[in-house]
Amino acid sequence: MDARLLEILVCPICKGPLDYLKGPQELVCKGDRLAFPIRDGIPVMLEEEARLMSAEEVDALR
Repeated sequence: MDARLLEILVCPICKGPLDYLKGPQELVCKGDRLAFPIRDGIPVMLEEEARLMSAEEVDALR
Protein backbone atom coordinates (compact mmCIF):
# COMPACT_ATOMS: atom_id res chain seq x y z
CA MET A 1 0.00 0.00 0.00
CA ASP A 2 1.38 3.38 -1.01
CA ALA A 3 2.21 5.51 2.05
CA ARG A 4 1.05 8.71 0.31
CA LEU A 5 -2.32 7.14 -0.42
CA LEU A 6 -2.69 6.10 3.21
CA GLU A 7 -2.11 9.71 4.28
CA ILE A 8 -5.09 11.00 2.31
CA LEU A 9 -7.58 8.13 2.72
CA VAL A 10 -10.12 8.42 5.54
CA CYS A 11 -13.06 6.34 6.67
CA PRO A 12 -16.01 7.09 4.37
CA ILE A 13 -18.39 6.91 7.35
CA CYS A 14 -16.79 9.05 10.08
CA LYS A 15 -13.90 10.64 8.10
CA GLY A 16 -11.50 9.29 10.75
CA PRO A 17 -8.03 7.84 10.18
CA LEU A 18 -7.45 4.35 8.84
CA ASP A 19 -4.84 1.77 9.81
CA TYR A 20 -3.32 -0.57 7.24
CA LEU A 21 -3.24 -4.29 8.04
CA LYS A 22 -0.74 -5.91 5.71
CA GLY A 23 -1.60 -9.57 6.37
CA PRO A 24 -5.34 -9.49 5.63
CA GLN A 25 -4.95 -6.56 3.18
CA GLU A 26 -7.46 -4.30 4.92
CA LEU A 27 -7.82 -0.68 5.93
CA VAL A 28 -9.31 -0.46 9.42
CA CYS A 29 -11.37 2.27 11.06
CA LYS A 30 -11.07 1.63 14.79
CA GLY A 31 -13.84 4.09 15.65
CA ASP A 32 -16.47 2.42 13.48
CA ARG A 33 -14.95 -1.09 13.87
CA LEU A 34 -14.93 -1.54 10.09
CA ALA A 35 -12.31 -3.25 7.93
CA PHE A 36 -12.31 -2.23 4.27
CA PRO A 37 -10.78 -4.76 1.86
CA ILE A 38 -7.93 -4.03 -0.52
CA ARG A 39 -8.40 -5.94 -3.78
CA ASP A 40 -5.64 -6.05 -6.38
CA GLY A 41 -3.98 -3.12 -4.62
CA ILE A 42 -7.14 -0.96 -4.70
CA PRO A 43 -8.95 -0.04 -1.46
CA VAL A 44 -12.68 -0.77 -1.64
CA MET A 45 -14.09 2.05 0.46
CA LEU A 46 -17.76 1.06 0.34
CA GLU A 47 -19.66 0.52 3.58
CA GLU A 48 -21.46 -2.52 2.18
CA GLU A 49 -18.10 -4.16 1.34
CA ALA A 50 -16.62 -3.53 4.80
CA ARG A 51 -16.32 -6.23 7.44
CA LEU A 52 -17.58 -5.44 10.94
CA MET A 53 -14.81 -6.13 13.43
CA SER A 54 -15.34 -7.44 16.94
CA ALA A 55 -14.38 -5.29 19.91
CA GLU A 56 -11.62 -7.79 20.69
CA GLU A 57 -10.10 -7.38 17.20
CA VAL A 58 -10.05 -3.60 17.55
CA ASP A 59 -8.60 -3.77 21.07
CA ALA A 60 -5.79 -5.99 19.77
CA LEU A 61 -4.80 -3.19 17.35
CA ARG A 62 -4.43 -0.58 20.10
